[in-house]
Amino acid sequence: MQEQRRTVASGYLMLLVLPVLIVLALLGVAAAPGIFFKLVAIVVGICAVVSLLGFFMVAPNEAKVLQLFGSYTGTVVAPGLRWANPFYSKQRVSLRIRNFESDKLKVNDEAGNPIEIAAVVVWRVVDTYDAVFEVDDFTDFVAIQSEAAVRNLATSYPYDQHETGEVALRSHTQDIAEQLKAEIQARLDKAGVEVIEARISHLAYAPEIASAMLRRQQASAVVAARTKVVEGAVSMVQLALEQLKAQGVVELDEERRAAMVSNLLVVLCSESHTQPVVNAGSLY
Repeated sequence: MQEQRRTVASGYLMLLVLPVLIVLALLGVAAAPGIFFKLVAIVVGICAVVSLLGFFMVAPNEAKVLQLFGSYTGTVVAPGLRWANPFYSKQRVSLRIRNFESDKLKVNDEAGNPIEIAAVVVWRVVDTYDAVFEVDDFTDFVAIQSEAAVRNLATSYPYDQHETGEVALRSHTQDIAEQLKAEIQARLDKAGVEVIEARISHLAYAPEIASAMLRRQQASAVVAARTKVVEGAVSMVQLALEQLKAQGVVELDEERRAAMVSNLLVVLCSESHTQPVVNAGSLY
């Protein structure tokens, strides 16, 4: 069964009608010529008084789920003062957009490294029947299922990217967010909830391995930087040799060429300033 939108009487109209019926009933009891008419007036008055219990308010982005003796009869979403059968029970359900932020969960990623992860889920109710009757408490259901989806996602991907093209939690935030939203939505469909957005709000290594992983990241960064420096140095040495040969500045044999390449690489790749040494032996 799905949600059934229902239109009920305007409360403003009934606010005018019911007091008039109560006044007429009182006049009938006082001035009716026979006992039958007096009984009719009493019944009308009692019904009018009981009908006062049928008034209820519907705020914007809010719904009232109507039940008659345990049977679902419809959902009212039109805002304003409304009136329905006074024997209806009226349960309020908010249709506003809500946020849920999970606690920091400690789980193992795909590589087995302990990490801390938390997520923010933006959601709202779109089917009041499912939200009220399919689950016991849809707000608790959203919280528990969202955390379960976050745990499952964290164990399915590594924290860092180890290979080119590999999807990782830290490097592919948009892909991870879309995957998280899809998984949470699949879990919350039965509760009549729409997931508007889901994203990771906290991601870090667990404290017991954070320092080791930081050293690993620093080492990776150093290796990448040194690789870039070596690539640039080799290109510069190759360019220098080609220009020396093209312009005929000096003719180098293989031994001197190797020595020159070695010296240039040392100068270009060194992290400290080089000190020039002048060989003056040939002057004496």
